[in-house]
Amino acid sequence: MTLIFTMILFSLTMSATPGPVNLITLASGVNHGFRKTLPFVSGATIGFVLLLAAIGLGLSLVAEDYPQLLMSLRYIGSGFIAFMAFSIIRARGKLKVEKGNRPTFVQGVFLQWLNPKAWMACIAGVTAFNSENTVSILLLFITIYFLVCYVCIALWALAGDKISRWLVEKIHYERFNLIMGSVLMLVAVYLAFLQ
Repeated sequence: MTLIFTMILFSLTMSATPGPVNLITLASGVNHGFRKTLPFVSGATIGFVLLLAAIGLGLSLVAEDYPQLLMSLRYIGSGFIAFMAFSIIRARGKLKVEKGNRPTFVQGVFLQWLNPKAWMACIAGVTAFNSENTVSILLLFITIYFLVCYVCIALWALAGDKISRWLVEKIHYERFNLIMGSVLMLVAVYLAFLQ
């Protein structure tokens, strides 16, 4: 029971704290609403647990043998996060509701695979909870993480949807998007150069 509780706390801490995925989800919730952000939430959650499973099944060994792979991923991921930040910053007022302008399921999946924070969370989690390489423990951890991650990211989308009710004028959306995009750009710079 202690193992499960610890897994839940670890998953909650890593999933609920601000990071690139949660900031994009919040901005999407504000600009598109809760329901239209759910595909991105689903993609980010599935992308993360697929990464967790891959690392648990041995991908972390490849990363250990080829540290330049993680370094490359760090810069590519930071670039993708910066691209998403720029998309939010350049939005004038409320982002258009057309499907092509909101974060998608596929972007959610790729963002996790390119997100240095996700890699570190997966490696730390697998190292902490599955040091004996037991498939049953890995499956338990993946299941717990899926549930916790989905709920946490969805709550960021819901928070964005609720915040949008206070943003009644175009200028409010412009300021919100500028702030969120700028914070996300700072996260990208931090992940690329300062971490």
